[in-house]
Amino acid sequence: DRELDVRTRAGLPVPLVDLRIVDEDMCEQPRDGVSPGEVVVRAPWLTQGYYRNEAASETLWAGGFLHTSDIGVIGADGYLRITDRIKDVIKTGGEWLSSLQLEDLISRHPAVAEVAVIGIPDTRWGERPLPLVVPKPGQTVDVASLCEHLSAWVERGEISRFALPEQVLMVESIARTSVGKINKKLLREQYHGGIART
Repeated sequence: DRELDVRTRAGLPVPLVDLRIVDEDMCEQPRDGVSPGEVVVRAPWLTQGYYRNEAASETLWAGGFLHTSDIGVIGADGYLRITDRIKDVIKTGGEWLSSLQLEDLISRHPAVAEVAVIGIPDTRWGERPLPLVVPKPGQTVDVASLCEHLSAWVERGEISRFALPEQVLMVESIARTSVGKINKKLLREQYHGGIART
């Protein structure tokens, strides 16, 4: 089990690489394997910036580290696990939720054929997760059954209680890109606020 866990992570930084997990204020996150943040890095061979784009280069190197736009966690053993892309992370209740982790857990629900999770605006919490579910034939999925399904991971501390959705939308299909990835950008445009836009 330990070997499988290690092999499914991104690995250890090689020599001369200073790799950190930071919050939005560039404060380093604990190396506890559960505190997420953006992966930032310094190394002698990294690019100094974007060609003829000084503003983007400054953003890329804000705080003296190259910002990867990946979200991850680092364990006490130093191993990095990438959990999401920063553009797809859901910021709710002062926490970052991985849309990929939620999709993985929700896909284990017996009535779910496919799922995509996006963040939708919320006046109280900033954003809330919205699962878009393609149910298996003859099945339905509601918020109560989904929250009951996810509660086991909340109780074990693997996901935050803020990950429990307040609504779920059943859809016929999930938009994908030309290479078969879930098209989160399009889904956020279509389901802004939980209501499909035409």
